[in-house]
Amino acid sequence: MKPYVTLEILEKVGYIEFFNHPHNALTPSLLNDLTSLINSAAVDNKIHIIVLKSGGDRAFCAGASFNHMVEISDEAEGKSFFMGFANVINALRKCPKIIIGSIQGKAVGGGVGLASAVDICFATEFADIKLSELSVGIGPFVIEPAIKRKIGVSAMSQLALKAQTFFSAKWAMDKGLYANVFESNKELIREVQSLASELSSYNIDSLAAFKRIQWEGTDDWDKLLESRAQLSGKMSLSPKAKSYLKKFI
Repeated sequence: MKPYVTLEILEKVGYIEFFNHPHNALTPSLLNDLTSLINSAAVDNKIHIIVLKSGGDRAFCAGASFNHMVEISDEAEGKSFFMGFANVINALRKCPKIIIGSIQGKAVGGGVGLASAVDICFATEFADIKLSELSVGIGPFVIEPAIKRKIGVSAMSQLALKAQTFFSAKWAMDKGLYANVFESNKELIREVQSLASELSSYNIDSLAAFKRIQWEGTDDWDKLLESRAQLSGKMSLSPKAKSYLKKFI
């Protein structure tokens, strides 16, 4: 199947789904489409609640596409590439509607950033997480504010520094990333749909006010994440990063 980002509206719930075979790595095009659909859903009166999910099984998101990252030739291109993640995170943050994350499988790098930037997140027991950036020669700079806000400084440091280790879905739940972990994707879908349906009947203005309160103290993220994207772009040009990416490709 070709890569896609779609928005489906069912009974006041907007389901945003992205897909890129085989592990849902995010390309600049997919990141731009994600940002666009999140912003569209934010102002669509037919949508009261948003669900963010990915297609396929056992892999929620592998983070940045290495195929595209290896092509970065200067700092401007690097910053532009990582601004894709910054824009998605800021779109999730600024959207006035509650966003539920549905994490059916492993999340790596930017995938952990997406899971951290939604308002509440559910997962299966297969949804282990890893931040591999430092081992690649770059760093989880753009996604760090969202992850640290969700799980705290200590857990963020563990994830980032043990860069070749997958942490279990239960560990992620214990740290506050996941609200609950289920044995199967069927159970996950049922819980997400149930909560989305319940919330869609609530006062949408009250939900928006609650979300604004929850995200207090992040008004500087537009500039912050832009500076982090610039740093990531610079690190992606390092000999270590280029060597690793060429071997991987």
